Amino acid sequence: MNLRYKLFTAFLGLIIIPLFILGMIMFFVTYNSIEKKYSQQSEYSLKAISYSISSIFKDMNNVTDNGIATSVFHMALSAEDPTKQDLTDAEQLSLNASQRNFRSLLYNHPSISYAFLYNFNGKGSSEIVSLFNKENFRTLPYDKFKESELYHEVMTLNGVPKWVAPHENPELTGTEPVFTQIRLIKELSFFQNIGILVVQIKNWEFESIFRNLKIGDSNQKVSFMLVNDNGLILFDPDRKLDGQILQTYITKELSFKKGFQSFKTQFDGERSIVSMYHLKDYPWSLVSVTSWDTLSREVTIFARWFVVVMFICLLAALIFNLFFMNRITGGIAVIARFMRRVEDGDLSSRMEEKGNDELTLLAKGFNDLMDKINNLFNRVKLEQDRKNQAEMRVLQAQIKPHFLFNTLESINVLAVQNEGRKVSEMVYRLASILRISIQDRDEITILEEITHLRNYLDIQKFRFEDVFDYEIDIPKELHGCGILKLTLQPLVENSIQHGFEGIDYKGKLTIKGWEERGNLILRIEDNGIGMSSSQLSMFQYMVSDNAEHDVQQTGGNVHLERRGLGVRSVADRIRIKYGAGYGIFICSSRESGTIIQCVIPKYGQGEGHNA
Repeated sequence: MNLRYKLFTAFLGLIIIPLFILGMIMFFVTYNSIEKKYSQQSEYSLKAISYSISSIFKDMNNVTDNGIATSVFHMALSAEDPTKQDLTDAEQLSLNASQRNFRSLLYNHPSISYAFLYNFNGKGSSEIVSLFNKENFRTLPYDKFKESELYHEVMTLNGVPKWVAPHENPELTGTEPVFTQIRLIKELSFFQNIGILVVQIKNWEFESIFRNLKIGDSNQKVSFMLVNDNGLILFDPDRKLDGQILQTYITKELSFKKGFQSFKTQFDGERSIVSMYHLKDYPWSLVSVTSWDTLSREVTIFARWFVVVMFICLLAALIFNLFFMNRITGGIAVIARFMRRVEDGDLSSRMEEKGNDELTLLAKGFNDLMDKINNLFNRVKLEQDRKNQAEMRVLQAQIKPHFLFNTLESINVLAVQNEGRKVSEMVYRLASILRISIQDRDEITILEEITHLRNYLDIQKFRFEDVFDYEIDIPKELHGCGILKLTLQPLVENSIQHGFEGIDYKGKLTIKGWEERGNLILRIEDNGIGMSSSQLSMFQYMVSDNAEHDVQQTGGNVHLERRGLGVRSVADRIRIKYGAGYGIFICSSRESGTIIQCVIPKYGQGEGHNA
């Protein structure tokens, strides 16, 4: 991955993605906390509504308690003409003090819609005693009322008020949405049951409670209702769901239990939060239904803005990556490309210096560094060339005395043996050899090296006539190639002196040459006594004289001549001249002969070569 994508990935991974994850976490935390916080808020609101409703009922309980305490209901039930007890029609002068006070109390309580008494001792028209008349309202006959469960429940309460909500007992309370109080009336002297009071109150105050109370924002879609334990909607301020079953609008199974509960569900096909609070003293529950969309509107708006901001940030990142980051990474990529060219060996690479920013300073520094490296390389190359020339002169100086010593020793033997003709030929050939050796040239042609080698082999044949034969097989097209002088002769000398030493058969020496993949291969092969693996392991390149001395001191059993003076000198010269990719390779084993293969680059005399 290049630097441009790394920076862009880092920008996304360290800034954009963490912001996105943080925003999503905040969104979901806020989204999930809405229900909890709203549930708490709706609990307080429903409790407040419950308190207000209870206050209305308690206030009306106090009114009817006052009527019982002042014997107003007793007097109405025991009157000579119970049909004339309507306090709204009676003249003020015909009322006693208790009746006047109770009448004032009724008129000061405008929510009372209707009030009447069931007379236990009455008959016919006297069974129902009207106290507060209501037009077009037909009272349930006492005989039918006695057959209802409500009658038995009121009798069981023994004077405690029983409140009936709208739609619970429409045959008694009528079809209007009013709340009805029913309670047993006793005669205070002997606490005998003398009748049942029925008082209906209008829903004005209930509507006022729900109308003045809002949960949260006024823009929220909230619905309130009063539901009994059977799921019947008793009171809906909007008059839309009165008398309906709540369960038909909610997908979740309802359970009307004590206390407060809140949950998210589908209400009438819309996601909503339903909160329910069960009134303490009444078998009813207050229910609030709030649309989830209105609750989560702000969070949804926040999420939309967050997505817009994230999109803008991503777009800004792309623009930044396209214009600014490309400028930076492009410049760095150019520098990296030039550095790779330098790695490949192109030390002449130079960058264009334009602009005045840090990348220009970096390019200028790169160019200055390459100039210094080139100067340093030139100095090192010059010094290395001088060192190589000095080392090659030393190596050639090692070869010349060595060969001369061996040759003169052979001539001396022939002279002792009175072989004048052979001595003459050997001296002639030695002169030819010395003529090439003392020339102030490091390189000669293959043909000159072959001539030099033949002179040397003929000298050795004079001395060891029946010891070996030789064969030189180098194609003529390679005779013009260049080679370091005195390359083949030391290798051949090594085979004669040590490969044929002590053999009881005639040795064979073969010198071959060929071209292979742009290189010149020269092979010297003999059928001599060969070398062991331990002797081969002692052969090393570029070993100093001190190292040789150390080998002798440690008891090395490898002959120094075999290990290195002639062969090692040739190998070191080739490495110095042509580089580490060229040199001498030796393959040998006991009683199987030795192969010495010399690998040098192919080039014409005077031509350049890859070192």
